[in-house]
Amino acid sequence: MKRAILSCVVMAVACAFVSADNPAPNTLTAAEKASGWKLLFDGKTWNGWRGFRRDKVPDVGWAIEDGTIKHLSGRGEQSQQGGDIITVGEYGNFDFRLEWRISPGGNSGVKYLIAEDMVKTGYSGLGFEMQVLDDALNADAKAGKNGNRTAGALYDLIAPSKKVVRSAGEWNQSGLTIRGNHVEHWLNGTKIVEYDLGSSQIKALIAGSKYKDIPRFGEIKKGHILLQDHGSEVWFRSLKIKEY
Repeated sequence: MKRAILSCVVMAVACAFVSADNPAPNTLTAAEKASGWKLLFDGKTWNGWRGFRRDKVPDVGWAIEDGTIKHLSGRGEQSQQGGDIITVGEYGNFDFRLEWRISPGGNSGVKYLIAEDMVKTGYSGLGFEMQVLDDALNADAKAGKNGNRTAGALYDLIAPSKKVVRSAGEWNQSGLTIRGNHVEHWLNGTKIVEYDLGSSQIKALIAGSKYKDIPRFGEIKKGHILLQDHGSEVWFRSLKIKEY
């Protein structure tokens, strides 16, 4: 009996420890709240989100499912009508965190510093992209240059320094930090990309990329965060931000 009681106490302490360090999805720890973190998704509503170049989240293509923002699969009419979704707020200097899970062969992305006036028609935003991809099965992983379209990459510009992405169907933890001009991409606890906005390096990379003929690309310093409609089934949760 004493052993059973002790076991229960140990389990309770362990659960409390896990809860403190690893909060349930779409929640913040007391320490995060105290240091200024804010949730961008409450797990239940579209509060704080709308469609790209739209007043609200589209009725098709996207859903809230089991505490996640889910993009529905298919390149058909439904997906095309959906388009990208963006935060209502705009952000410049910040730390941003989220978790994502991609379907086998899937492709999506998280774009940032997005200005809607970069695009005159349609519902797909243009800007820097942190790639979300199933590297094992999606052909985009072998396109581009030296892996600069693989998961976590600054899409079509800078390849991840390490391959730390998890298999399709598993949750990945991504981070994005912008302090002044310095930008970092993090994936599963590892910094895999860093660069400086407006630097000669990034200008040269843009000039040699698919973005080379797009006016103002790479010049935006404050903008929306965007979740991409790329036709694949993908889930996002625990989106949170801390501004500076």
